[in-house]
Order: sequence, then structure tokens, then C-alpha cells
Amino acid sequence: MSERHIQTWIGRWGAQAAMVLLWALHLLPLPLLAALGRSLGRLLHVLAHSRRRVALRNVQRCLPELTAPQQQALVREHFEYLGRSLLERGVLWWASPDRLRRLIEVQGDVGLAERSSTRFMWVVPHFLALEVAGVATQLFQDRAVTAFYQQQSNAVFDEAIRRGRIRFGKVTVHTRHDNALKLMRDLRQGAAFLNLPDMDFGLKDAAFVPFFGIEAATLLAPARMARSLDMMVQPVLALMRPDGRGYIVKFLPPWTHWPGAEDDVSATRQLNAWIEEQVMAHPAQYLWVHKRFKTRPEGQAPFYD
Repeated sequence: MSERHIQTWIGRWGAQAAMVLLWALHLLPLPLLAALGRSLGRLLHVLAHSRRRVALRNVQRCLPELTAPQQQALVREHFEYLGRSLLERGVLWWASPDRLRRLIEVQGDVGLAERSSTRFMWVVPHFLALEVAGVATQLFQDRAVTAFYQQQSNAVFDEAIRRGRIRFGKVTVHTRHDNALKLMRDLRQGAAFLNLPDMDFGLKDAAFVPFFGIEAATLLAPARMARSLDMMVQPVLALMRPDGRGYIVKFLPPWTHWPGAEDDVSATRQLNAWIEEQVMAHPAQYLWVHKRFKTRPEGQAPFYD
């Protein structure tokens, strides 16, 4: 057996063991599971050196008004939420619909999409409770859902994520490498688009748009799609309760004048500005460990050196 085959074998069995552990943990009361997740996050803060550096770099540049001790404290708190998000994923993947309905508090007009006769888009930024928003769109309203997801290199993890997101039968997921025609087919058939707009996927179909005053490679697709398909757009924010007793998903008022007459870059700047507001309100729960500024304008030094 080659070294590559051994690594694949270890990776597969290690991932399967992790799935068994997640399944067992999802049976615990959520406050206890949240406490375990916070402990895991504190451990990851010590051990995950590269991701800790990424998070601290992001916080230092995006929130320079904080003192250095405040920035470090925010990153520590962020890792506690990150640990929770990892362990509580099992609840979202395997808990009964009744249990999830008890754990998720929905605020705002969750039924707007199913009442709307137009093409529809939810805009959901990458907070650590992002998965909960996807669950809420399936359990609290009846319109079909279509979404992209980030395909995982580990086949066991990838299958777990995919199955977890489609298990209620109302959502179709596509990888970002799939043909966009599949998404358009879903939209033509009446599905609402769950759109996650704030990750760095390079400059393909993107532009440098300020995010906390820093040029960030940002997809223009949300603005382009909303304009070309005359979509109704509703922003959604998913949060963990700090006490570990559940989640809040806010279905906010629709953006009736977005993207409007603005060009795509200007409209995308408005989108980034809205995400900035949500981050300022809940700074520890944003996905700071993502390399949001990995892609740089020509001539600029790497952001994460």
C-alpha cells in the first residue's frame, strides 16, 4: 500500500470516527454541548496557530479601534463560538424537526419567500450559525430552496455536510464547480436562492470592493442576479445564543430598492456595508478564521504574511 493510500485510509477512518462522535454528542442537552464546544474552542485557540493568526490579523485590520488586549480577547471569544459551531453541527444534522423548532427562534417575516410570486434570494453572511439559517428556511416556510456549498476534500465530511443540508427534502445543493445552469433550472422551477456572498473565491466574477475599508475580492453575482432576474432580496442573520440555549434567525425586511439603478460594484459595496453593520453588532460570531483578504490587488503585499 502506497503512502498516499495509507493517508487516504487514515483520513477516511478518522473522519468516520468524528462523525460517530458528533452523532453521539448531538443527544446531549444543548447547554451541555455548548459548554463542551467552548472548551474545544479554547483548545483550538491554543493549538490552531495558523487560524488564530488569520483571525487576529483580520480583527486587527477590520477593528483597529479596539486595543490589542481587546482584539486578542475577541479572537479568544470567537474561537469559543467556533468550537460550539463544530460540535453543534451534529444537532443540525441529526436532531428531530421538533427539537430543532424548539431550539431555533425565528424573528421577522420567515414566510415572505413562500408568499412571493417572484424569484427570490436570501442573503446570508458567514456568521458561525450559518447552518441554522439553512435549517430555518426548511422548517419554518414551504418554498423550495437552492444553494451552493463548499465541497470538502475529505469525502466523508463532504457527504455528511451534503446530507445534513438536504435531509428535509426542500433544498438542492450544488458545488461551486457545478454548471450555473443547474442553479438557473432550480430558480425557474420556483426555488428560492440561499446566497452566501462574503467569501474570497478569487477574482473570477468578482471585483475589489471595500470591506471595513480594505479592498476585498467580492462576488458580484448577488447584485447581477437580483437585477437581471428581478429578484426580491431578503437579508437573513443567524446567531448563537450566548447562553447555549438555542439560536436566533432574523429574517429582516426585504431590500425593495436593491440593487436599484446602481452599478454592480456600487450595489455590492452596499451589501458589504450591511454585513459590516452586522459584524459590529455581533463581532465574536463572524467567521474571522476565513482568509477574507487572501486575494490582493496587483502589486500589494500578501495580507497574511
